[in-house]
Amino acid sequence: MGIDPGSRVTGFGLIEVSGDQTKYQASGCIRTGKMPFNARLEEIYSTVAGLIAKHTPGEICLEKIFMHRNADSALKLGHARAAALCAVFANHAIVRPELAEYSPREIKQAVAGYGAADKQQVQIMVRRLLALSGDIQADAADALAVALCHANSRRTAALLAGHREAVR
Repeated sequence: MGIDPGSRVTGFGLIEVSGDQTKYQASGCIRTGKMPFNARLEEIYSTVAGLIAKHTPGEICLEKIFMHRNADSALKLGHARAAALCAVFANHAIVRPELAEYSPREIKQAVAGYGAADKQQVQIMVRRLLALSGDIQADAADALAVALCHANSRRTAALLAGHREAVR
């Protein structure tokens, strides 16, 4: 399960990885709109908790916080990310997933082949990589990109581990 945290829109995306096959499961956006900030955090927490209960993902990955232009925005993003993380940790009775984090540049590099790719390029590549037809919401595509980045990282780590064993 990939999560792209945001204080107004948090994207989520679920994929299934089996060997070298990656299959789309579900995606969407948690839209908090103009709710008071505390209510937005509660909505993110409860929706992520519900998704974990419904889908029981074995691994969860999130985009790391980055400092752009506005410190206030970064702090709000951090709060949204913390709400999602609290939902993960609060649901350990349901599932004890691995947790991974990736920078925006790592995610874009893994999915689009270019660390400075724009949102539209990421959307296009997510649709191609998962063989999706039709449009996909930008924040949901970003969350699926996080999940795809994690899947690629796991594959690379497994290949490297196998290579190290073969060399010994």
